[in-house]
Amino acid sequence: MERPRHFEDYTAGEARKTSARTITETDIVVHAGHTGDFFPHHMDAEAMKSSQWGQRIAHGTMTFAIGIGLTASEINPLAFTYGFERLRFPKPVFIGDTIHTVLTIAALEDDAKRADHGRVTEQVRVMNQRGETVLACDHIYLVKKLG
Repeated sequence: MERPRHFEDYTAGEARKTSARTITETDIVVHAGHTGDFFPHHMDAEAMKSSQWGQRIAHGTMTFAIGIGLTASEINPLAFTYGFERLRFPKPVFIGDTIHTVLTIAALEDDAKRADHGRVTEQVRVMNQRGETVLACDHIYLVKKLG
């Protein structure tokens, strides 16, 4: 594990890219079972053949869970998630797509509620194998300050 990072160790503009993962039919079926979301867009291959996409699409919530899960390769015990903002799904994810996540530090600011922490805003982009953004959001987390 890398050395824990304090708020002051982050730099606006720094970026990282995660490993990639291919989405499978099993992923979609398991996610539907976990969430109860059996909407035909995800589950009915025959109906989706005549849709604008021509095939089933992955759940947005699954894309979010996997895309964010891929970022857990870097764990900082001095930071914790405060929340996610402006979540969007500009393109669908299909069975067989391979996704990875690109993260860029977009903003650093003091936290008004906790003087010993700062807020880091990380721009999150989940990308498919064609370089298309399939999920976009901002991840806000709180990071302990030095001293």
